[in-house]
Amino acid sequence: MNIYVDFDDCLCETARYFAGLAKEEYGKNIPYEEMHFFNMKKTFGLTEEEYDRFMKTGHLPEVLLSYEETPGATDTIKQWVREGHNVSIITGRPYSCYEPSRAWLDQRGLQDVKMYCLDKYGRENIMRGSEYSLELEDFYKMHFDYAVEDSPLAFPFLEHFENLQVMVFDRPWNRAEAFPSENFHRCLNWKEIRGNVEEWHHFYNRH
Repeated sequence: MNIYVDFDDCLCETARYFAGLAKEEYGKNIPYEEMHFFNMKKTFGLTEEEYDRFMKTGHLPEVLLSYEETPGATDTIKQWVREGHNVSIITGRPYSCYEPSRAWLDQRGLQDVKMYCLDKYGRENIMRGSEYSLELEDFYKMHFDYAVEDSPLAFPFLEHFENLQVMVFDRPWNRAEAFPSENFHRCLNWKEIRGNVEEWHHFYNRH
């Protein structure tokens, strides 16, 4: 089977870092559980200049390498790889973040998992001609059976894939979101994600 996995706030705790950064740099004390918007400019009430600097800091190579792993993420992906499944990390990070992001994965034993940068959020992060930078038309030619995603802004892209089962990683900014279809399922952690994939995979193999 083919599995799509988002990077930030699925594999690692990006938003928790940004919550700390907003408090330290701008005095914006918004606890993680009160981050109700995916748009961090809106969440923290930043000016355009503050937001640009904020995002640049969060995407520095040394910062990307420091993000804490979401518990259970890499163990689950390693198990899927051992079982012969194809896992692709599809991130909305700018392509300039590819090398440190790739290093973060490699340091955790995920050398066999491919990572692609897809312009999910209109940030002009495409590196044309690169094998690991996707435009939407290339992304839509791919095939996925399951997906792990946290961002409501990415849901329309995933709706493109017929019968794709999407596991929405529970985060404060997606709790009030109405899911596009019955193929979207809220999951609280990687244990639940792993269990769902096992259950659905066995079910489909029997029918």
